[in-house]
Amino acid sequence: MPKMKTNKAATKRFRQTKSGLYTRNHAYSRKLKRHKSAKQRRNLRGIALVDQADMGAMAQLFPYNR
Repeated sequence: MPKMKTNKAATKRFRQTKSGLYTRNHAYSRKLKRHKSAKQRRNLRGIALVDQADMGAMAQLFPYNR
């Protein structure tokens, strides 16, 4: 049986934590910041965790990170 491939686009977007969760960047934080409020821009900083409902999809993207 051939090796399973890791999704390379996902490796650039997600990082796995020591506890097995995945981190991601916030959406809507790249451009058009002028019309966003300071509170919205502040909350878009940093990283977020991938929701538990999406962990099944993450297991398919990263077959060897179980």
